[in-house]
Amino acid sequence: MTLPGFRNSGQSFGLVTRLIHWAMALGVIGALALGSYIARMKVDLSNLWLFGLHKSIGLTLFALLALRLLWHALSPPPAPIASGTAWHGALARLTHRALYLLLVAVPLTGWIASAASGLDVVLFGRWTLPRIAPVSEAWQDGFFAAHGVLTKVLIGLVLLHVAGALRRRDGTLRRMVWGGSAR
Repeated sequence: MTLPGFRNSGQSFGLVTRLIHWAMALGVIGALALGSYIARMKVDLSNLWLFGLHKSIGLTLFALLALRLLWHALSPPPAPIASGTAWHGALARLTHRALYLLLVAVPLTGWIASAASGLDVVLFGRWTLPRIAPVSEAWQDGFFAAHGVLTKVLIGLVLLHVAGALRRRDGTLRRMVWGGSAR
């Protein structure tokens, strides 16, 4: 039995969708902020835990994205509210697709680069993840470079997504926050 309000409807986002969305939003902001901070640090034993925390947040976001996609297959989200011009709608769809793609690519490139460094990738200091790349300085350098570029693109898309959500005056943001119908 499903409690009312947990699933999406034709007009509103259910509680599960909203919780996953906002958990991911906070996680992405946290991972980006922490990643920007640690990118400027000299790695030593006193701050190694910050790198582990960054990896743990990123891989948790990767898992949450998989959960989100599964949930959307079980409880499809409502259609976007038709408003604005056709190009606004097209830009919103493109931004969402690119965000999903980057939420796969960014943690994956980080995981590959970390594995290529020869160090274990450990989730929250507890679970060692499988090595998904050979130990290779070339792989490490290449995938960390890709991780850095993709992260900057992700920052830009997050800002575009937030600006688009704040710009709309049609109830889209209200239904993502409160779950009710758009109007």
